[in-house]
Amino acid sequence: MSDLATTARVDVVLVGAGIMSATLGALLRRLEPDWSITLVERLDAVAAESSGPWNNAGTGHSALCEMNYTPQRPDGSIDITKAVRINEEFQITRQFWAYAAQHGIVSDVRRFLNPLPHVSFVRGGAHVDYLRRRHQALAGNPLFARTELIEDRDEFARRLPLMAAKRDFSEPVALNWAPEGTDVDFGELAKQLIGYCVRNGTTTLFGHQVRTLARQADGSWTLGIHNRRTGRKRKLNARFVFVGAGGDALPLLQQSGIGEVKGFAGFPIGGRFLRADNPALTAMHRAKVYGVPSPGAPPLGALHLDLRFVNGKSWLVFGPYAGWSPKFLKHGHFTDLPRSIRLNNLLSMIGVGLTQLTLLNYLIAQLRLSGPDRIAALREFTPGAVDSDWELTAAGQRVQAIRRDKRRGGVLEFSTTVVSATDGTIAGVLGGSPGASTAVPIVLDVLQRCFAKRYPGWLPILKEMIPSLGAKLSREPALFDEVWSWGTEALQLEVAA
Repeated sequence: MSDLATTARVDVVLVGAGIMSATLGALLRRLEPDWSITLVERLDAVAAESSGPWNNAGTGHSALCEMNYTPQRPDGSIDITKAVRINEEFQITRQFWAYAAQHGIVSDVRRFLNPLPHVSFVRGGAHVDYLRRRHQALAGNPLFARTELIEDRDEFARRLPLMAAKRDFSEPVALNWAPEGTDVDFGELAKQLIGYCVRNGTTTLFGHQVRTLARQADGSWTLGIHNRRTGRKRKLNARFVFVGAGGDALPLLQQSGIGEVKGFAGFPIGGRFLRADNPALTAMHRAKVYGVPSPGAPPLGALHLDLRFVNGKSWLVFGPYAGWSPKFLKHGHFTDLPRSIRLNNLLSMIGVGLTQLTLLNYLIAQLRLSGPDRIAALREFTPGAVDSDWELTAAGQRVQAIRRDKRRGGVLEFSTTVVSATDGTIAGVLGGSPGASTAVPIVLDVLQRCFAKRYPGWLPILKEMIPSLGAKLSREPALFDEVWSWGTEALQLEVAA
């Protein structure tokens, strides 16, 4: 199938070898083992972009510590709606991982998943008061019932010795400590899921890029694919196409011509982190600690000091420091942003430009940060930080979705958006956090939209994978306890102290 005269026919094409395609591929392999599936990836490895361990925070985002998910209302009460929703979604993902571990879909849990407390950290009287009210608002929900409020300095020092060293405790500090958090290497998880797909018949084309997408009269799609190593071209015809290509998803969906993507635009945001591998430091910090988001910072911009496990080694990571580039991918092109502009999304982009001046000012300030500025921010978390212990590393590019809005022209989305054709023959994922952590509910949304007639027949198998499917665990504490205990055992996750 190496020339344009021959078109190979398959049931499904997955574009991109990140966590979204890996998750969808593994689910489809379980639901429809006889379907032919081909995965196309422009780079030469799995998870070389956003899903790679150094291109994201590795937080199993379940809203345990991220304070942007629990905003304060004008009357001073705490809105926990988004936190509960995200935690519910993470529970679905966690159950699938447990099923995958028990059924050989993933081969080595500890290489991608480790128990690690998730912690909210605040300083100053007003922020401590907010954290108390946050804790009270969440305490009655079974999904957050294990979270502790810590204000005692000695307990702070016992749990977070690195952050306590050289700290002036005359300023009030407080922690919300959630012992059931996790650190996730989504790159390793994607590798294991795709490995399962390959062992069960999925074809992979690495170093290949989708250049064209054309809808056929029968509703199928023909993809023009370019081998980036040899320059040779081929065609694939698929009944269903999933675009899980990170920042490249928007241009590919635009090229498909589906009406559902009209009005969507992309706003790229880069990130950088400080990291350290000194064993003396990693031994003193066994948690992921999130601070209060800075004024104007995007939701994914709250500074945090994390222990990470990557390739069997412990690291400390601090950030993110925001950056900006017109590239839509870390390995992308400077023309990505201008090439994504269309007449149908220009108004959306102008609207965001006019309404997001605070964000733009924040990004400009971030770009001006010097090395000493970054260390100064780190010392708000760990006052004894030594410059020479830390190195700066570039993280992945995120393309936040901009969607059309009648009143404001355009709205910048800081979550994950599924875009699918009405006939269900093509779908893609736009946006970022908490995407990877909620990959399973996102993929289930794709399946419901695009395979509406088949989905009811898949439910028995899906409920084997996700026992709580269709239920709200926050309203069913007994069911939550049951699936939580099952998942903890299957994933070898003893609750961290």
